[in-house]
Amino acid sequence: MAEAATGAYAQALRREILRSERMRMRALVILLAVMLASILCALALLPHFTHQLFPEGISAWVPTAGFGSFILFEVAALGLLRWRIAADKDFPRPARFANALVETSLPGVVIVVLSHHMEPRLVFGFWPPLLYFVFIVLSTLRLDFWLSLWTGIVAAVEQLALAYWLLPLSLTAVNAEETVYYHMSRSIMLLLAGIVAGIVAQSLRRQFENSVIAGAARDRVTNLFGQHVSPAVVERLLATQAEPPSEIRPVCVLFLDIRGFTAMSHTRSAGETVDLLNDFFAAMVEIVDRHGGIVNKFLGDGFLALFGAPLTDPKAADHALAAGRDMLAAVDDWNRARPAQALRVGIGIHAGDAVTGTVGSAQRKEYTVIGDTVNLAARLEQLTKETGARLLVSDALANQARSSGGVALGPMAIRGYGEPVNVWKLA
Repeated sequence: MAEAATGAYAQALRREILRSERMRMRALVILLAVMLASILCALALLPHFTHQLFPEGISAWVPTAGFGSFILFEVAALGLLRWRIAADKDFPRPARFANALVETSLPGVVIVVLSHHMEPRLVFGFWPPLLYFVFIVLSTLRLDFWLSLWTGIVAAVEQLALAYWLLPLSLTAVNAEETVYYHMSRSIMLLLAGIVAGIVAQSLRRQFENSVIAGAARDRVTNLFGQHVSPAVVERLLATQAEPPSEIRPVCVLFLDIRGFTAMSHTRSAGETVDLLNDFFAAMVEIVDRHGGIVNKFLGDGFLALFGAPLTDPKAADHALAAGRDMLAAVDDWNRARPAQALRVGIGIHAGDAVTGTVGSAQRKEYTVIGDTVNLAARLEQLTKETGARLLVSDALANQARSSGGVALGPMAIRGYGEPVNVWKLA
């Protein structure tokens, strides 16, 4: 079970990382397309400004070919990623680094191309070098520290290498922008940006991991105990960080059944029957939750509630009895509010030792309770039909509860038991 949970966690985290990578690629395609459209509009609508930047002119095909090639590359990479996601396959890690290298080279290509159409010194003061920061920021969506750091390293090395290639750099240049220190400091900032982006990426990944772990833990509790377990009980179960052990422990078992519901369902449609049960059980489950129990099983027109397991409760008998009484009060309120849907119930409660634990297959397990304690509680609920009572409890439950009250019915024959059982009628 633990291995299956670990495998499911790893799969969920991998899918989340792939979705984040897909989001990054989409954002990059949109960004590059917007930039290309903006450049083409500027070339067409701002001829005077364009002539100032490019005295010898520049054709529209130059940015189209440059940005268009990178857009096509990114669209192809995005298609490959979608295919691998559909096939439930990961994106190879070396391919991620290669992809980052190609993507982060776009500003370098733009710098080289523009240096042939304008003065190189102006190019490094223009917007193309700032593109490196865009790729570094987007690298955080890779959720990988080393990929973000790699993006920063590529940007820093390329920027410094291009400055050495295109500019007359020296250690003692008169102009600050032509000194090695000037461009080295710019590269250092790109490297630091990569480190910061890596830290952010790692933090985002950790948040994803924590979310997946928390979701897997809640799924485990839901699978074991059902969706009707109260949030408070779920939080306490999650705090244990372990699957409930198989053991014999003292518990209180409550059975509730709606009297004559099968006959009532014959006069209603399937939808009306289900809606009625859902509304009624919602009120009953809330009462069980309020008293610290769990609804262990729904049994058609009834359910089994458990107190004192899987979480120890020294006052389980008091809580089970209080829950039973509150249920009867809720039924009375229901009947006053819905006379056309009036219901009658029978409740049986017993306290004793029972076997508790998780049973099922490797794919599906659930928490269950087994033993004479469960059987006797079910018999008490059935006995309400014969006695005309709404709530019957065993002598063991009455002795454990601090203020049970009620009327002693004395020893009564119980089907499946050789000796009579002392029964108390509380309502």
